[in-house]
Amino acid sequence: MSYQVIARKWRPQSFDQLVGQNHISQTLQNALKNGRLPHALLFTGPRGTGKTSSARILAKSLRCPNAVNFQPCNVCQECQDITASRSIDVIEIDGASNNGVDAIRELRDTVAYAPSSGKYKVYIIDEVHMLSTSAFNALLKTLEEPPAHVVFIMATTEVQKIPQTILSRCQRFDFRSISTRQIADRLKIICDKENVPAEEEALWIIARQGDGSMRDSQSLLDQVITFADGSLTRESVIGILGLTDRTLLLEVLSGLVARQVPSILTALEKIFTAGYEPSLFANNLLENIRHLLLIKISSTSNSSSANTTSIIELPDSEIRFLKDLGATTGEEDIHMLFDMCLKGAGDIAKASEPRIVLEMLLLRMAQAPRIVELAQMLSGQATAQTANTATTISRPSMPAPIAAPKSAPTATASAPQRRMDPIGLNPQEKWFEFVQRIRQADALLAAKVEHLLFLGEKEKVLSLGVPAKMTFIKDQLADAEVRKKLQSFVDQHWSTGYTFTVQLEKGEMIGTSAGMSAKNVSDQKEKKQEEDLADRVANHPLIKSATTALKGQIKSIKNPQTPSK
Repeated sequence: MSYQVIARKWRPQSFDQLVGQNHISQTLQNALKNGRLPHALLFTGPRGTGKTSSARILAKSLRCPNAVNFQPCNVCQECQDITASRSIDVIEIDGASNNGVDAIRELRDTVAYAPSSGKYKVYIIDEVHMLSTSAFNALLKTLEEPPAHVVFIMATTEVQKIPQTILSRCQRFDFRSISTRQIADRLKIICDKENVPAEEEALWIIARQGDGSMRDSQSLLDQVITFADGSLTRESVIGILGLTDRTLLLEVLSGLVARQVPSILTALEKIFTAGYEPSLFANNLLENIRHLLLIKISSTSNSSSANTTSIIELPDSEIRFLKDLGATTGEEDIHMLFDMCLKGAGDIAKASEPRIVLEMLLLRMAQAPRIVELAQMLSGQATAQTANTATTISRPSMPAPIAAPKSAPTATASAPQRRMDPIGLNPQEKWFEFVQRIRQADALLAAKVEHLLFLGEKEKVLSLGVPAKMTFIKDQLADAEVRKKLQSFVDQHWSTGYTFTVQLEKGEMIGTSAGMSAKNVSDQKEKKQEEDLADRVANHPLIKSATTALKGQIKSIKNPQTPSK
C-alpha cells in the first residue's frame, strides 16, 4: 500500500476530532439535532483549519445509516466512501478546475435527481471563490430554492471574492486560526500514535511555523520525521527548518535585561555563524520582549496562569524562564527595551548592511542605562550594576504626600448662600470675597466686575475704578440692567443701603492698598500658593534625597490640585 501523508491519515473524522473550531462543531450538531440545518452553508477561513474536513463530517452525519445523535460510525460503507471521496451521493466539486458555467449547468441538471440511498444528497464545492461570474449567476436560483433532499456546502479562503447575491443565500461559518498550543497538543498525539519520540519544544517550534494551520503543521511534522529518521529534538527541528534557535533568543534577551555586554558579543558571533537573517532575528527578539512584559504584568497583577497562556502561546518551560527573568527587572525597563528594538527592527529592514545595524542595535540596548524605581534607589537597594541609572525615573511609592497649601475657599453651586461678614478683612479681601460670590450666581457679570479696582468705601458708597485700558467695561456698567443686577448683589452680600459709583482711572494702582482688582488679588493668592508649595517640596526629605542621589535640581513643580490653564 502506498504511503499516506500525515495530513491525510490524521484528518478529523468526526466533530469531536475537529481541533480549534468548537463554535463550528457545536453549532452544526445543534442544527442537526433540532432539525434546523440550512440548505446552503458557506465555510470560510484560513487554509488548513478544517473547512473541507467539516464538510465531509457533516455529509457523513447526514448519510450514515448507523449514526447515533448524528455522530457517524466511520466504519460503514457509506462513511468510508465519503472519507475516500467516492460516494455517488456526496459530490465534491473543485471550484478551481470546474469554474465555468457549463460545470454549474451540469450540477443544476443533476440536482433534481433523488439520492441513490439515504435521505440527502450533498454537494461540496471547494474553493468556490474561483467560479466565474457566469457560473455564480447560473447557481443562484438552484442555491436559493434547491430540492428538499439537497444540501450545498461551499468552502473558500477568500470570502471577499464571492458575490453578495451568493452570500445572502448561505448561512456563513467562519473558521478561526488554530492556536499554537492546540496544534502542538495534536502533534503530540500524532507522534505518540506513530511511535515517534518528540520533545515538547520541538513540537512547539513546528506548531509555531504552521501559523495557525493544522495542515501546514502536519506537513512540516511529516518533513522533519522523514529527515530526522528518529526522535525529534529541538536542535534537529531548528536545523531542518532553518529557524532561529529560541535558546539563543532567550540568551540574548537575558543578556539585554542584565546589561551584560560580553554575553551579547558572544551571542552576536553565534547569530552570524549560524547564518540567521538579521531582520527575522530582530522581529523574533521583539516578540520575546513582548512576551516578557506580558508575563511580568500578569505576575505583578496576580492574574491566573490560564489568562496568561491564552495570550502568550509558549511552552511551559519558556513561560517559567521569562517569569524568572521578569522578576529581575521593572516594567518601565522592559518598555524601553521594546521601544529600542522596535525602532531598530525598522532600521534593519531599510538598511543596506542589516548585519551591522543588528550589531549596533544589540550593543546599544546592552549598554542602555537601566531604569530603576526611585524608592529603590533612595533606600539604597540599587546594586552597583544599576548605579548608572537613566534620567527617566519610574513612579515611586511616596512614603508621605507633600501637603499642598490650602487654596482660597470657594463654595459650590449647590452651597447655601450666606451673608459675607466683612469684619476682620482688609479692603482687597472684602472685594475679592464679594466678586467670588457673584461668580457663583452669574459668571458673566463676575467676568466684568473682577477687573474693577476697589478704591474704597465712604458713607455706604463703594468707589470702583475702571483701568484706563479697559474703558469698555465702564460702558457696559452704564447699562441700566447691568447696574440693577450689580446693585442687587451689593444689597445681598455687602449690606443694605450701600450703593456704588464707577469712574475711569488713569492706572491700575496695583501697589496701593485701595486700588487692587479681584483679579489682582486672585493672582497674588495663586503666586503665594506656588511659592509655598515650592518651599514645601524643596524642603521635603524625600525630594532632598532624590536631588542628592541624582545630582540634579528641581526645574518645575506642578500642583495636581491646581487646574491646568
